[in-house]
Amino acid sequence: MIDLDDERELAARDPGGMLATIASLPDQCREGYSLGRGVVGLPRFEDVTAVVVCGMGGSAVAGDVLRALYADHSRIPMQVVRGAGLPGFCGPNTLVLASSYSGDTAETIGCFEEALRRRCRVVIVTSGGTLAARAAELALPCVVVPLGHMPRAALGYLLMSSIGALEVAGLVPPVTEDLDEAVAELEGLVPTLVPSAPTSVNPAKRVAAAIGSRVPLVWGAEGFGAVAAARWKTQFNENAKVPAFASTLPELDHNEVVGWSSGRGRRFFLVVLRHDAEPPEVAARFAPSVEIATASGVVTQEVWAGGESALAKLLSLVVTGDFATAYLGLARGEDPTPIDAIARLKQSLAGPER
Repeated sequence: MIDLDDERELAARDPGGMLATIASLPDQCREGYSLGRGVVGLPRFEDVTAVVVCGMGGSAVAGDVLRALYADHSRIPMQVVRGAGLPGFCGPNTLVLASSYSGDTAETIGCFEEALRRRCRVVIVTSGGTLAARAAELALPCVVVPLGHMPRAALGYLLMSSIGALEVAGLVPPVTEDLDEAVAELEGLVPTLVPSAPTSVNPAKRVAAAIGSRVPLVWGAEGFGAVAAARWKTQFNENAKVPAFASTLPELDHNEVVGWSSGRGRRFFLVVLRHDAEPPEVAARFAPSVEIATASGVVTQEVWAGGESALAKLLSLVVTGDFATAYLGLARGEDPTPIDAIARLKQSLAGPER
């Protein structure tokens, strides 16, 4: 384990600049929203009856956030598709938002082409690649976000450009006030999370140091707490290069808690994500559920969201997790940026050249 307060060592172990990219989230959110609002050729979709967001990996997280923020208040259902096929209901009154940072994600391209065959309305969010080329060829609305990031490190662009485009299309309410508040919250939080902030006042470094060699688990309340927990889980996988698991309350109280029997938790560390907008009946479950896990040997730590709006609360949990997972990887001697296992998997699936 390295000293997380040694800024030179952190910089040397982070040649891809992941920590700096994470710190850019407030600027990404502002720019992404502007890009989404400015997309050319996007009409209002008064007759749309469903929104389907298609994406994989980091490019799909924007869909999860959209659904968490708007599904309970929207007049139309929202669904996230992680795969190559669309749901059976998709047709001319469905808006398919194809989200692929690279523009070359096979599953998302498959959904896009199927959406065209079914005469769905289509909006694309990408940095280029096949999807951008197809959008230009067919004169489809396409939000082009900046190149140069790993997809998981471009969440601000992918999320806020999607929200901006859907706002213009009349499918989500105006978000300017919430965005301003969320960015202000992030701008106050990020300086406490960057490498120059010592562990004594840096919540992300404290989480990483406390986890040590344990296997991380993340719990969050249903809704955007669950989205944040899933984000932490995948960031532990990709930034820290470790197995990790995420669960949601109240569902985990109907199965997972049984697994935390005596002695079973000694190798695990539980991060509990909290926010002050949890439904009271769900909030009441945290303490007894954590007590069961703790009794099994699990070490636990709470991380609380900041901000007033749901967007601010969610993004505050996300940015803290992004930093914590990168610090854990660095502490364990891993470069947070590369994803060699995924590259090997893609190469294997591609088969031998012909």
